[in-house]
Amino acid sequence: MILLNILLLIIGFAMLVKGADWFVDGAAGIASKLKIPQLVIGLTIVAMGTSAPEAAVSITASLKGNSGIAIGNVVGSNILNVLLILGITALIVNVAIQKSTLMVEIPYMIVITLVLMGMGMTGGQVSRPEGGILWVLFIAYLGYMFYLTKNKKDEEVEEKRSGWKLLLFMVIGIVLIVMGSNFTVDGATEIARAIGISERFIGLTIVAFGTSLPELVTSVTAAKKGNADIAIGNIVGSNIFNILFILGTTALITPIPYESAFLIDGAVAVATGIVLWLAVFRKLELRRGWGIIMLCLYAAYFIYLLLI
Repeated sequence: MILLNILLLIIGFAMLVKGADWFVDGAAGIASKLKIPQLVIGLTIVAMGTSAPEAAVSITASLKGNSGIAIGNVVGSNILNVLLILGITALIVNVAIQKSTLMVEIPYMIVITLVLMGMGMTGGQVSRPEGGILWVLFIAYLGYMFYLTKNKKDEEVEEKRSGWKLLLFMVIGIVLIVMGSNFTVDGATEIARAIGISERFIGLTIVAFGTSLPELVTSVTAAKKGNADIAIGNIVGSNIFNILFILGTTALITPIPYESAFLIDGAVAVATGIVLWLAVFRKLELRRGWGIIMLCLYAAYFIYLLLI
């Protein structure tokens, strides 16, 4: 039975990754045909698409009463994105960072993680009103991004594929994401029950890794192609999106219980942001030495999860 659930989990991950890829491809193509600026596409459709696995899994998990997977998926993904994905990327090539990311976006990521912890501490859950607060912070972040880039010249990208094909890509992508999230949550929950480990551990590790696969593939591929300069900004933006949009949306649908153990993971997520800020503060670059340190820190965190 457990082998069947492991297979279900793997199939779910594959559907999430491919579904997100097709959704982004189709949505961006349609937006280009409608003459929507590439900047708007990047800030909205692509951002939502790459975080679609986390969103689908967290919302599905909450609706099924598996709050450990819902919170763990987001917090675990955020820790994993910085320590593991950027750590691996930095081993391949030095990763440059924009000054605005250092001065605004990384601190904002740290602050909203603290806000999430505060919500969990005050009522033991992220309530619907608190979900609304997260959404207000998300809209403020989008406003900042538009302000930051409003004077940048947009590039025209001609979309040659037909509209119905692009729409089909979007529809198939959404179907795969929804089905994949169900498979992932069900498989992960049954595995946790079968081997006697908590949903929190599953959410923070296995599910977090699976839903972060798009970010991992994108960052490592970019590094190999010499385009690693956008990796940090993308990861930080994804982490902000994960907390504000995904947990904000999930909480608006149904309040999310926040067990006290997640306060430790939240503190780790905050510390992870501080480590990243210190790593790039002087040189505006994430170098191999810091990459090794970050991978060691993730290994230590993983061992901690195994031992508790």
